Amino acid sequence: MAQNNFATIARDGLWNNNPALVQILGLCPLLAVTNTTINGIGLGVATMMTLVVSNGIISLIRNWVTPEIRLPVFVLVIACIVTVIELAMNAYFHELYNLLGIFIALIVTNCNIIARAESFASRNPLLPALFDGLMMGTGFLLVLVALGAMREMIGSGTLFANAHLMFGESARALTIRLGDYHGMLLAILPPGAFIGLGLLIALKNAIDRRRAERKAVPAVAVAAPEPHTA
Repeated sequence: MAQNNFATIARDGLWNNNPALVQILGLCPLLAVTNTTINGIGLGVATMMTLVVSNGIISLIRNWVTPEIRLPVFVLVIACIVTVIELAMNAYFHELYNLLGIFIALIVTNCNIIARAESFASRNPLLPALFDGLMMGTGFLLVLVALGAMREMIGSGTLFANAHLMFGESARALTIRLGDYHGMLLAILPPGAFIGLGLLIALKNAIDRRRAERKAVPAVAVAAPEPHTA
């Protein structure tokens, strides 16, 4: 695949076709666990790993799976990967695993993963499929982290609280407290998740609109006829 196609995959996953801000997929875990930054990182990394591995496996077996059984096979592959990730998190990040709860297992039902398997991995070679999974997963991870950080700062007055659950006891020092601010409860409740995601989507749309306006101004200037001189 040409280098510019890899660049297109990166732009789509991180921005133009971001699964959370554009496709609006995977909202259940996105809204449920992002009351802290660390929760967002934990679920985001697990989802990204699932996307990368499932895309790679499905790309490798795409020529052996008939159209009639492709979706059950894709779901089986994704379920096996999520089970391995869930067991690994239970073993090595047990407290974080308990906090994320059922939402780790629910990665299997994340529409973004099955959508990438069907629309991209099953139609492309291994390297593009792996890269697509990485970029889509990273785009989803960044939204989880941004939303989690925003809700945690506004709702609890902290940032990177409970970092030790993911990075070990030495990471306790990473916690940042915003002075004497004790937070606003609404931000860490379900309505705060919807409001925060809406603000992130509005911000992205505003940036896209501004970029489109900047591109349109030079085009209009070039197209404008030169004034006639007497």
